[in-house]
Amino acid sequence: MSKLISDKFKEWEKLCDERFNRLKANEEKLNKFFISAYGLEKELTPEVSDEEITVRRADLQREIKSLISYAVGCIFGRYSLDKEGLCYAGGQWDDSAYSTIIPCEDNIMTINSAESGLTSAVISFVEKVYGSDTLEENLSFIAQVLGGSGDNREILHGYLRKSFFKDHSKIYRNRPIYWQFTSGSKKAFKAIMYIHRYTPETLSILREKYAVPYFEQLKILLSEQNSEYRSADSSKKAAIRRNISRTQTLILEMEGFLQRLNILAGEKIVLDLDDGVKNNYEKLKDILE
Repeated sequence: MSKLISDKFKEWEKLCDERFNRLKANEEKLNKFFISAYGLEKELTPEVSDEEITVRRADLQREIKSLISYAVGCIFGRYSLDKEGLCYAGGQWDDSAYSTIIPCEDNIMTINSAESGLTSAVISFVEKVYGSDTLEENLSFIAQVLGGSGDNREILHGYLRKSFFKDHSKIYRNRPIYWQFTSGSKKAFKAIMYIHRYTPETLSILREKYAVPYFEQLKILLSEQNSEYRSADSSKKAAIRRNISRTQTLILEMEGFLQRLNILAGEKIVLDLDDGVKNNYEKLKDILE
């Protein structure tokens, strides 16, 4: 059995086409029967256009994005490779439901680096499901479908960082179940959580375990850039100055984000999903995308 995502898609595409053609043929048979029964041969034809068939055909980009979304669901525990259907959407958490993919412990995944956080977790999912021997070929296929610049991991990271939440929100009609934290318009810091696993402690964890350390990393980077600038040749100073300016902008944004996050974390906000996603979203909107 193939472990290539490209082969799996071909199998799915064939299945979808067979289902589509079978339904179309059945509808045309029914049309032919009723046209004959009512003597409407001169007025109607039995043919049905593809657009009128209600089942979907396979779409490569849509299926790859769905695969990524499913991977994210497994990473947060919404789904499990060891249990069919929806695994967790509130209620009693069951550790025994997860053995192949263990959900993230604290319900937070950062999207700041291709080497860590959500991107790394999705890559690990692909490796676990399809095997390490086909990992690079599968990542190449995913990257090719998603499109973009950079190597395979950078393209996947770019999608998760820039487009995943937009696609997710569109599918869920602006009532997303994964919420994206964002530091501001410069996107210095991004992270994502699953709303059904949110607790009043989530924001404190986000601040202490992820946002503050990232802020410290930016300050270290700025110090290194300043040192590099002082020792650099005049021909390189302009480029380093631009890097310094960019890092300073990100630090300034992070300072504001941490202030807002600190206030909200101190309030120990409770979400009541019975009130609807939009009402709850308002409670955290100052730190959400």
